[in-house]
Amino acid sequence: MDKILELVNISKQYNGFSLKNINMSLDRGYVMGFIGPNGAGKSTTIKLIMNLIRKDNGQIKVFGLDHEKEEIKVKERIGFVYDENHFYEELTVQEMKNIIRPFYKRWDEQMFIKYAKEFNLPLKKQIKHLSKGMKMKFSLAIALSHHAELLIMDEPTSGLDPLVRSELLGILRTLLEDENKAVFFSTHITSDLEKIADFITIINNGEIILSKPKDDLLDHYCIVKGSKEFLKNERDVSFIGVEENKFGFKALHNNRTELVKYFGKSVVIEKATLEDILLFSTKGSGDYVSSH
Repeated sequence: MDKILELVNISKQYNGFSLKNINMSLDRGYVMGFIGPNGAGKSTTIKLIMNLIRKDNGQIKVFGLDHEKEEIKVKERIGFVYDENHFYEELTVQEMKNIIRPFYKRWDEQMFIKYAKEFNLPLKKQIKHLSKGMKMKFSLAIALSHHAELLIMDEPTSGLDPLVRSELLGILRTLLEDENKAVFFSTHITSDLEKIADFITIINNGEIILSKPKDDLLDHYCIVKGSKEFLKNERDVSFIGVEENKFGFKALHNNRTELVKYFGKSVVIEKATLEDILLFSTKGSGDYVSSH
């Protein structure tokens, strides 16, 4: 399959933090959800992909091209949508679009007009007077108007109300009907990814700890709740993070079918959400976290 994005053994060292041998890939036609705690390395990874900072080791390919040697060609085909926009606040939407347009050889003015109407963008309004949701739609309209094949989204729905978030996710779903495109979606709102992502990659302390199809995760991972007695007697069960409280314990496991078969009704077994998987996975394998 045609890889639209590929990171191979990427490393980056800072004082007190390092990305360690990051490997991941994304095919055309899919959404990759990229999640992890604050400070895990999400923003650093995105900056590396965009060549805003230089990697120490490894290789990054976008559209099969080296992201450093072919930087201009690569960036022509990427749409970058992020939480904090860097538009000139005093300009109107129309004026700002006219400044951005010459940077893209493949700019399509008719496409911009189409999305401006679809998103109800107020072209004559100053950017400083737009709502956060409207600024996000403007970013998306810009990205789509130069026929971006890869959308890199850094916390695009952060701080938006549920209605606007739902609308943006709907736009992305429609966009991906074109199987030539792909979305790399970094966020802390895991419920958004449950609606739209095809794959989930979790990063923690600068390392990829999990990268799998979302449906596999939601089908197989489970939350287990039970008594401390069970926990004491079944220490060989390989839970992914355990949280104890005064009533018993709560833990994550990656094989719901096996657990149901072996333990039946001696524990409560529920489907895990992406948020459960993120929280327990990043606590570390075998960690016992007390939360009285």
